[in-house]
Amino acid sequence: MKQLFFSIFLTVCLFGGAINALAGNKDRSGQAGATELLINPWARSTGVFGLNVANVTGVEAMENNIAGLAFVEKTDMGLSDCIYLTGSGVNVADAAVAEKIGNAGVVGLNIMTMGFGDITMTNYNNPEGYGTYHPQFLNVKLGFAKAFSNSIHAGVAATFISEQVTNVSATGAGFDAGVQYVTGKRDNFHFGITLRNLGTNMRFSGQGFSITTDNQPVAAPSYNVTLEYPSDKFELPTNLNFGMAYDLFLDESHLKSKEDTPKHRLTVMGDFQSNSFNNDYLGVGVEYAFMEMLMFRTAYRYENGIGNESTSTTMFTGFAVGVTAQKKLGEGHVLAIDYSYRPTMRPANGVHMISLRYTRK
Repeated sequence: MKQLFFSIFLTVCLFGGAINALAGNKDRSGQAGATELLINPWARSTGVFGLNVANVTGVEAMENNIAGLAFVEKTDMGLSDCIYLTGSGVNVADAAVAEKIGNAGVVGLNIMTMGFGDITMTNYNNPEGYGTYHPQFLNVKLGFAKAFSNSIHAGVAATFISEQVTNVSATGAGFDAGVQYVTGKRDNFHFGITLRNLGTNMRFSGQGFSITTDNQPVAAPSYNVTLEYPSDKFELPTNLNFGMAYDLFLDESHLKSKEDTPKHRLTVMGDFQSNSFNNDYLGVGVEYAFMEMLMFRTAYRYENGIGNESTSTTMFTGFAVGVTAQKKLGEGHVLAIDYSYRPTMRPANGVHMISLRYTRK
């Protein structure tokens, strides 16, 4: 009863916190800032377009549904690199580690950086450029998750957000919370809900918003005056996710216990994402696993206007594909490599992601 009460209580809190955060509509598209918070840097998740809210586990759960962090048995680590639109110079790198602290729960740290390459500096007197600058985004997330029973898992996380563009910068903080519920004969039915990026407003400031000019009064000596133009604040791209997943064991008749590894697993998943500053998303995905060593996945995520360049608010076509190869390295050690690809409309270079994960059970 306590576990059920906690699950209901946390779910109500998520809904309550989302009432104001999700009051937006499509007319507010593009008005949020820090949209790098919407980028999932993990290839296993992006292979299904992040629709695995209900069954994501390990360090990648910190960028999808923090509750999945509770499934870490001992240690989980990962590195990821993303080529965001080939040839654009945009790159996303991520590193994460999670450790189980006895019966207290699991603590995780995730660091994501986003670079934009060399951008030419121009001004009124130098329209052809006079140097380059390097914008840099940094997100540092600290998360905690706990298994309250074999069925109920919950977690919370806080993210420090830093955006720097030469002599202009902005900082802020965002918060996530999530719940995952697992049930079924072989723990094969999954349900998840998460509220992400609910946090402080941000505002850019710095010397880039000031200008020094000469004041030339009629009857007095001239002197320099520094004028500063303040920027407006902006909100974080808050979103609320509901997801479900179901595992089909195609050789279930040969499995004797929950601990037995199925030879063929087929997981079907679905997700609905309500966005405060974008169109809502609705998607379905599927993943096939052979001996939990080789996995193939694909998904489609729909939003209003997708596929129509005149109405779409996303560069993605909605499709995603991915593959995973993992191998046991002795007793309790697993090494995995993930890859995903999502085609885009404009520009049509697509997004490639590759991740390397190590798990100690």
